[in-house]
Amino acid sequence: MSQRVWRRDAELPPADLDAIREGVILHGRQQTQGSDARDIACGLYEDGLLIAGAWGRTEFQRLYLSYIWVQPEHRGQGLGGQLLRQIEAQALKRGCVDALIETLLDEAADCFEHLGYACVAHLHDYVPGFTRHTLLKVWQARD
Repeated sequence: MSQRVWRRDAELPPADLDAIREGVILHGRQQTQGSDARDIACGLYEDGLLIAGAWGRTEFQRLYLSYIWVQPEHRGQGLGGQLLRQIEAQALKRGCVDALIETLLDEAADCFEHLGYACVAHLHDYVPGFTRHTLLKVWQARD
């Protein structure tokens, strides 16, 4: 006879946490059908060192940008905007028709809006003192 045991928090091995995440993603993709998920990334290097980068995925003709980052000493030089344009160009080559970004920083949301994104949702106090901004940029209308 089998024995069932509940495990919580750190009792679950990292591989099992990965299995949960992957199971949910797989189930969702099976429901939607036609997933073409691919990682997408772009990095700017200076003298062989990463100074700025972006990472996300493309899926269902959409760029989902998960991370965009610039080394603190290189901020304020327009690299974030250049980085965004680079990864957007990659997404367009893959056939994406729009891009989705989320941020907790008001200043970042303002920058994204300046770069053509429209805020489609706000969730105030998502984290105490921070608003979660969801922004969308449309290159081509969906059918």
